[in-house]
Amino acid sequence: MSNLPILTPRLVCPSAADAISFYCDVFDARELERYAMPSGHIVHAAVSIRGAILSLADAKEEWGLRSPLELEGTAVLLTLLCDDPDATAERAVEKGAEIVISIEDRYYGHREGRIRDPFGHLWILSKVIAKRTPVEIQRGTDEFGG
Repeated sequence: MSNLPILTPRLVCPSAADAISFYCDVFDARELERYAMPSGHIVHAAVSIRGAILSLADAKEEWGLRSPLELEGTAVLLTLLCDDPDATAERAVEKGAEIVISIEDRYYGHREGRIRDPFGHLWILSKVIAKRTPVEIQRGTDEFGG
């Protein structure tokens, strides 16, 4: 494998090849590498999204690799800073994603929302629209959370 950063998240997908296509189409990712067994099973692939590296692999139950679709959920949220979260969400939905939380202006100074990609992974699509101090963010959090 190439020179990956110290920490690289790896997403397990029912089809890493389809996920790579989706991320390239929706997030303007660039495929860096792909290694597959003769059967076509992708054991490792890497994409770059504006310099951030994300690794992918096909699900394989006997290796303990199960996708969020198989698990019926995920404990991981991926945050992607975008120039236009609304347009990114729209492209994602056109390619099979679903909106989980609508894109809106948030009290902490971001315009953001959440999508679930067709492979079960959750993405926060976010753009900083205003600088907030920690005190302002905590005040907003207190009000938001009751």
